[in-house]
Amino acid sequence: MKTKNILNILSVTVFTMASNYLHAQEKNYVSEVWKADLGKNYKNPIIYADYSDPDVIRVGNDYYMTASSFNEAPGLPILHSKDMVNWKLVNYAVEDVLPAEYFSVPRRGDGIWAPSMRFHKGEFFIYWGDPDFGIYMVKTKDPLKKWEKPVLVMEGKGLIDACPFWDEDGNAYLVHGWAGSRAGVKSILTLNKMNPEGTKVLDKGIHIFDGHENHPTVEGPKMYKRNGYYYVFAPAGGVATGWQLVLRSKNIYGPYEEKIVLEQGSTKINGPHQGAWVDTPSGEDWFYHFQDVDTYGRIVHLQPMKWEKDWPVIGTDTNKNGIGEPVLTYKKPDVGKNYPIITPPETDEFDGEKLGIQWQWSANENIVWSSKLPGQKFLRLFSIKVTESEKNLWKVPNLLTQKFPAPNFTASTKVKLIPEDAKEGKTAGLLVMGADHASLVITNKPDGFYIQLRKAEKAEKNSEEKILSETKLKGNEAYLKVNVSEPNGLSQFSYSENGKNFVKIGDVFQAKPGKWIGAKVGLYSISTTKAPRGGYADFDWFRITKE
Repeated sequence: MKTKNILNILSVTVFTMASNYLHAQEKNYVSEVWKADLGKNYKNPIIYADYSDPDVIRVGNDYYMTASSFNEAPGLPILHSKDMVNWKLVNYAVEDVLPAEYFSVPRRGDGIWAPSMRFHKGEFFIYWGDPDFGIYMVKTKDPLKKWEKPVLVMEGKGLIDACPFWDEDGNAYLVHGWAGSRAGVKSILTLNKMNPEGTKVLDKGIHIFDGHENHPTVEGPKMYKRNGYYYVFAPAGGVATGWQLVLRSKNIYGPYEEKIVLEQGSTKINGPHQGAWVDTPSGEDWFYHFQDVDTYGRIVHLQPMKWEKDWPVIGTDTNKNGIGEPVLTYKKPDVGKNYPIITPPETDEFDGEKLGIQWQWSANENIVWSSKLPGQKFLRLFSIKVTESEKNLWKVPNLLTQKFPAPNFTASTKVKLIPEDAKEGKTAGLLVMGADHASLVITNKPDGFYIQLRKAEKAEKNSEEKILSETKLKGNEAYLKVNVSEPNGLSQFSYSENGKNFVKIGDVFQAKPGKWIGAKVGLYSISTTKAPRGGYADFDWFRITKE
């Protein structure tokens, strides 16, 4: 056995042992509102949350996933699994979206697009394209700890969906797509040579596939090698309406044969594409992909996969046309043993020293937005001033939100507003954020505290946020709740002054997706510019429950 192979096996073994120890120390979270594990079988989606453009790798007996995070910070979520079905959110690869100053305000829909994750010579690599700045890379030897500072591998406009590939001969490559909104051209895939370290490209690149005739909007390429063939797995046909394309060639530069391997067919799973081929130590093959479900974002599915005549067959070919269709339930992957049910976290009691890992800000975090002191059993959000030019929350950076976790759920919180010297103009509460947004808040006026239901439509156009309903409170604290249900995120807000008797307020709000992301739910605390400085809101907890 070659020395480098021995070293690689040793690095995987040592890392796996450390990973097993660390994960054994942490308590597993199990959602009330969505679980994919059915015992011997699983159901799709395995994650009913907006982990857009997922990529997954196996390192030893461990599986790791990352996904697009756009302008949200921290970015590049890292999820871990032992059985491919139960996933835990364990880290983020970047604290700040780069360039840091540029993303200190919300740049919704910009930032981190469609990442690829790979394990090479004992290190984890993630590559992603920022459509305005170029292709970045970030790496680490331990994905549970802080990742290194990202490197700009290839500068340019419209460079997206990058995936690295290291060949057996030591040569390194980078395959990527193009954003038509920036480059003026899309539906082509380009291959560049990289230095062996994977830190910079060495040439201008060569186009290896043009999808304009048969596969418009081909993008999101993932490159692999098997049985002497170079494979490029790539989605085509559009986010919500497309199919999974696979290309193969004996030469990395082509020409490439093409085959559609997964399509919606007679199922309800639209646009099944863009993801990752992953194998198990037992020799099984599987494929992760997303489904665009509008308000709920792009949710993650797992499909069985096999090889026939050196082409992948994904899902089940129910109509015998040679193209797979996605399954809703299937037997769980053979990973050698059973593991406990675990899901990405949702509820946060605010009892720990830090915020729960599920939270993200709408821009790179400013430390003055919040406070979470040791021993403090609540979260304090300070009343951050919003400029008069902003008519709604679209460009407010200090929104603390998390993904919708299921088609039906209830989010609730208890909040106390402390305006300090301000007689009016301080506001804090519970938010459903998207292209339209609605929030249930406490605000102060000279004669006391009020509950308000607020709403803004077409927020990106800076439309005026309106007060739909208002009720005076006895004091400065309240329990706030929103019930979200099918179809497509119907949201009913309610409030209580004692935590027992809840009163519905306003009509049902139709939640909307954000820019390239699903709707989000969370908390915020703001101030008008005219109000005196100071003021804050204390949130006792945030809970996701069935009812």
